[in-house]
Amino acid sequence: MPISSQQAAEHFSHMRPRLLAFARLQLRESAAAEDAVRETLLTAFEKTSSFEGRSEFETWVFGILKFKILDHLRQQKKQGRWQPLNDSIDEDTLDRLFKSNGHWQASARPHDWGEPEHILENQRFWQVFDACLIALPDSIARVFTLRELMGLSTQDICKELDITETNCWVILHRARLRLRACLDNGWTQ
Repeated sequence: MPISSQQAAEHFSHMRPRLLAFARLQLRESAAAEDAVRETLLTAFEKTSSFEGRSEFETWVFGILKFKILDHLRQQKKQGRWQPLNDSIDEDTLDRLFKSNGHWQASARPHDWGEPEHILENQRFWQVFDACLIALPDSIARVFTLRELMGLSTQDICKELDITETNCWVILHRARLRLRACLDNGWTQ
């Protein structure tokens, strides 16, 4: 269903804080995040008439932001401000968490969080999740958000960040482990 310019402007004011938080998480620079959100809102406003209602309006705007973030990352790379990822595998951490057969060590086993449907509806869970995501090291957070929040394929992430596929999977694994540990501490305790 098409949306009017007036409705779009109202949505933008409510969306802006979430757009900015998402952009800061990915770009890790406030000025770059502000620029990406400003460009996103301008593009969305200019193209509001092309919104066909096949998705939620907010989802459509976040889609525009994802492309703006990728543009900013590419621009950083061209300008030489890009910090490549050089994340080596931490075997000691994996050994502390898992047995040789791949099962959890008894002391590292995650807590039971209850029913997923109820948890995902809980606003406190998402506040803790956001805090945990922001606390991730930049390189890990970047890969995780590109994959899980922006929906890029592993191949695209490797191309954008100039890393190997193996390194990408290791970083994603680390991100999930760290998020799980953080959520266990902040959510279940």
